[in-house]
Amino acid sequence: MFSENLKTMRKEKGFSQEQLATRLNVVRQTISKWEKGLSVPDAELLIQLAEVLGVDVSDLLGKKIEIIEGQSEERTLALELAKLNELIVVYGKKASDLKKKIGIAIAVILLIIFVCTTFDIWTDIWHDFGKNLYYFLND
Repeated sequence: MFSENLKTMRKEKGFSQEQLATRLNVVRQTISKWEKGLSVPDAELLIQLAEVLGVDVSDLLGKKIEIIEGQSEERTLALELAKLNELIVVYGKKASDLKKKIGIAIAVILLIIFVCTTFDIWTDIWHDFGKNLYYFLND
């Protein structure tokens, strides 16, 4: 949510990633990472970011942030950002696991294709299997 909000608000203000990065004293790649959802700014930078864009921090984060009594705004934001970082890690792990599973599936399929095309007996077996399956399904 933060990443999409940041990108939208940056474009609404007419800033390039480079221009926004210059105003925050960070490199352009940092803005890119935030917009891709790969990381989030620390609480201090988040407050600066909201000021530069002329929006509330709550709008950037996409949720109402209630300051806990006796706790500074920075501390509350730091806790919210820690939650976002945890979500980024979980999402990244799930994406990584999915890529591994897809890679394994592709490797198995390629191995089957290799075996079937290399050895004539396998070609005959698959051909017979296909015919039998066709007749079974059409009975």
